[in-house]
Amino acid sequence: MNIIVIGGTGLIGSKLVAILKQRGHEAVAASPNTGVDTMSGKGLDEALAGADIVVDVANSPSFADDAVMDFFTTSGRNLLGAAKKAGIKHHVALSVVGTDRLAESGYFRGKIAQEALIRESGLPYTIVHSTQFFEFLGGIAASGTEGDAIRLSPANIQAISSDDVALAMADYTLGAPRNGVVEIAGPERVRLADLVQHYLQAMGDQRKVVADDQARYFGALLQEDTLVPGPGARLGTVKVDDWLKAQAAR
Repeated sequence: MNIIVIGGTGLIGSKLVAILKQRGHEAVAASPNTGVDTMSGKGLDEALAGADIVVDVANSPSFADDAVMDFFTTSGRNLLGAAKKAGIKHHVALSVVGTDRLAESGYFRGKIAQEALIRESGLPYTIVHSTQFFEFLGGIAASGTEGDAIRLSPANIQAISSDDVALAMADYTLGAPRNGVVEIAGPERVRLADLVQHYLQAMGDQRKVVADDQARYFGALLQEDTLVPGPGARLGTVKVDDWLKAQAAR
C-alpha cells in the first residue's frame, strides 16, 4: 500500500510511518517540513498522487478558538478535496474520545467540524477517537494552573501512550474502512486530578493538584465519563507507571 501520513513528522505520525514501513508498506510523512501544507494546499496534489490511503494526524498549531476552527476546516476541506481527486480508498483521521461531548471548548468545536467534513466527503473513512496521550499530561497541568495552584476536574480519564496510539492507528489504517468512529484508550481508568498529581510527583514537581468539579478542561466542564470511551474500545497495554519509568531512563 502507498500511504501518505499528514502530520507524519509529529509525535504520532513519525511512529506511525515507522510501523507502516516495518510492515512492508510505502509510507510517506507529509507536513509543512516536507513541503506539504494542508492550510494553503501547497504540495497536496503531488503528495497524494498514486496514494491508496491518507492518514491525518495533524494538529492545530494554535489552541485559540478561531485559529483552531480555521485550521481544522480549511485543512480538512483542502485535504479531502485532494483525496477525492486522487481517488483515495481510505481516509483515516485521529480525533479525541469525548469530542461530541466537549462542544463548550473551542478546540473541540474545531474537531467536531473536522469530523463532519469527513463524514460528508463521500470518501471511505475511519475516525479514530483516542483518549489523551501520556505525553500531554504536562500540558494538562499547565492548562489548569492558576497562580501557584493547579485546579483540575476529578472526572475519569483513561490516558494512553503514544506507542499504543501509533499501533492502533496502523491497524485501523490497514484495515477496511469503518465509515464510522472507533475508540482507543489506555488500560487504566483514574481520576484526572489524581493522574496529573502522580505525573508531577514523578517529574519532581512539588506543586499540588486541587480536585475541583468546576475546573474546566480546555474550556469545557467535564462530567464523570466525558473523557472515557464506551464499551468495545480497543485498550492499549502500556500503564502510566511503565511509561514514567521509561521517561526517567532516558
